[in-house]
Amino acid sequence: MNEKYETEVIRILSKDIPGNKKIYAGLTRIKGISWTFSKAICKKLGIDKNQKVGAMSKEEINKIEEFIQNPKISRFLMNRQKDIDAGTDKHLYGSDLDLQTDFDIKKMKKIKSYKGIRHATGQPVRGQRTKSHFRKNKKGGKGAVGVAKKGAKRQ
Repeated sequence: MNEKYETEVIRILSKDIPGNKKIYAGLTRIKGISWTFSKAICKKLGIDKNQKVGAMSKEEINKIEEFIQNPKISRFLMNRQKDIDAGTDKHLYGSDLDLQTDFDIKKMKKIKSYKGIRHATGQPVRGQRTKSHFRKNKKGGKGAVGVAKKGAKRQ
């Protein structure tokens, strides 16, 4: 390997990836791409997953970007299956994923679903216990609930 590639930074879908990372691990730095999806990209495009990101050619980078934007893989690997608005399966990445998550939470709050109410009140959404966890400082200025120590008397 050339030492030049060790210090380079490669930009894929507006995300900087260090050139000394392997492709398999480097792709997971992009928001919305999991380890499984990264492996599927390498397998579908015939790229060695142990190759360094800095050693990739422009054509390989373009192929990866096109594949992420229009993935042709099994639907269970996609992160947005049966989209409510479009009715199709799609894969979101980067800021699109953040925006869609925010829209979904706002929609749940608007229709006042159970999950929406839990999001609005700052409670755990997925059924975790609340008696002994989730005792953070909330907006009311009150700290954790529990037994408080008495201050030591000064003489």
